Amino acid sequence: MKENDSDRLAEQLHSTAIRLLRAVRRVDQSSGSTAPRLSALSVVVYSGSITLGELAEAEQVRPPTMTRIVKALEEQQLIIKTKDAKDGRIIRISATTKGKKVLLQGRARRIRLLSEQIRGLAVDEQAKLGVAILTLQYMVEKICE
Repeated sequence: MKENDSDRLAEQLHSTAIRLLRAVRRVDQSSGSTAPRLSALSVVVYSGSITLGELAEAEQVRPPTMTRIVKALEEQQLIIKTKDAKDGRIIRISATTKGKKVLLQGRARRIRLLSEQIRGLAVDEQAKLGVAILTLQYMVEKICE
């Protein structure tokens, strides 16, 4: 494969990934929360208890931005803040049962949307998609190293 072929594939992948993310985010509107809040909530749910600084770093935003997002999540009763057991000066953020439920319901809606589209593909196209997903997972792992 020539270098310009890999550049073309990279451009197509980038564009398609952005379009896919935007498309599945549309079903998140029924959650009553925004995409940045749901993204932060996802980190909290899957990380467990986390500090504001850790959350801001994971979401690649500045702490003041994350403070506003956390405040909104707290007002929606999707997260709670507690003092760290070892160091009372540290505030930890955790998902509430409601927060976990909202996140899992949103994930289920996005998966349902994708599943409907996949079911519409021919069997051989589904198989190709499976191989492509494995390749993408490999690439993501390498990028995240």
